[in-house]
Amino acid sequence: MSVPSREAKISRLADADLFSSFHKDEIEIIADYSEYQRLDPDTPVFRAGNPGEALFIIDAGEVVISKQDPDGKAIDIARFLTGDCFGELDMLTGSARTASARANTNTGLLRFPRRGTAFKDILSRHPAISAQILHKMLVKIAGRIRKANSLIKENSPLIQELKKQVYRDKLTGLFNKTYLEEQLGRYLAKKNARAALLMFKPDNFKLINDTYGHEAGDRALQIMARELERLLTGEEAAIRFLGNELAVLLPGDGHPEALKRAREIQEAMNNLDLRELTGGELFRLTVSIGIAVCPNHARTADKLIDRSQGLPLIGRERGGGQILFPKDG
Repeated sequence: MSVPSREAKISRLADADLFSSFHKDEIEIIADYSEYQRLDPDTPVFRAGNPGEALFIIDAGEVVISKQDPDGKAIDIARFLTGDCFGELDMLTGSARTASARANTNTGLLRFPRRGTAFKDILSRHPAISAQILHKMLVKIAGRIRKANSLIKENSPLIQELKKQVYRDKLTGLFNKTYLEEQLGRYLAKKNARAALLMFKPDNFKLINDTYGHEAGDRALQIMARELERLLTGEEAAIRFLGNELAVLLPGDGHPEALKRAREIQEAMNNLDLRELTGGELFRLTVSIGIAVCPNHARTADKLIDRSQGLPLIGRERGGGQILFPKDG
């Protein structure tokens, strides 16, 4: 059993359910943090009590999971075959292994992350990819638990923390791009769904960064996020989409309601007090807002996002402080 090339590792990762929805460049990064292990029959993969530092994908062969009964006898409780993934729950929670795993045949494994690399370090270096991994593991583990006729309690501290990591932006505390894409997709899948999506960018954000520094820009985003959350009502959700681009999801709203909310948000952004980051100098933030409405402009999440996302830049090019619908662009 030869050690696979980088291309072969990428191919195996792409075929694994855990990573099958990832883009090729993302899988390449994951492959670079993975290593191949070749095991003879009866060789331990890990033992009960070992730290849960990694997950494993079987490239070839078979792995058996076992636990000891009260008399100390090993009882086989699960078998994993080529393409299967195991060990992710302990890696996710940082817990010690509660069972042992051994190769049952000549077995090749992909280990992620490789020895000497901690998942928390990858989380800090590649937060977007790590968030997807966390989400996929959560879905996979939830499926296993459902099959075992158990329940994941939505209000448990672990699940709440996982949701925070997967769906929240670290800088602002707002929901993130992943949340918007998934939540909007679920919402628009409902019969006769109606919703509006507001996308906006500060027209003069570059001036903040150039004049007061990038830390001031980050602080400005935090102040904007705090004001947005203050304005929200009902099921409305505020999102940091990309960079300095923010969004507001308005379930149930049509053209007139969305326009009214956009004007309220625009006024609130114009009146933000940013003196704490400008050293006491007055600075008036202006924003341009793009609005797309379902079903008027699009009926799917990706198209609704696409129809609204480019409009703030058009607004800035027209002098800033604009509110635009797709037909206006």
